[in-house]
Amino acid sequence: MAEKNPQPTEVAYLPPSAPPTNHGHTVAAWFTMIGIMVGSLVAAIGVVIAAVWLFWVGMGVVAVALAGGVVLRNMGYGQQLPAEADKS
Repeated sequence: MAEKNPQPTEVAYLPPSAPPTNHGHTVAAWFTMIGIMVGSLVAAIGVVIAAVWLFWVGMGVVAVALAGGVVLRNMGYGQQLPAEADKS
């Protein structure tokens, strides 16, 4: 039969504090993800039609989107880092 008070066999390792609740709803996140999706689509089209130059144009769009996301985050349009959130 089943025990009435089983001992826990798993331990939950939780973060020291709750993560931010906006889950990426920032200008920096939207810009980065839309840029990555567009660049990936362009690169995929380049692979399908066997145009190497179009593939690399798509990869360039992805690189610009990543750099733009970092710039926007550093300008304050992204999610605050945990250390910055504790100060405010």
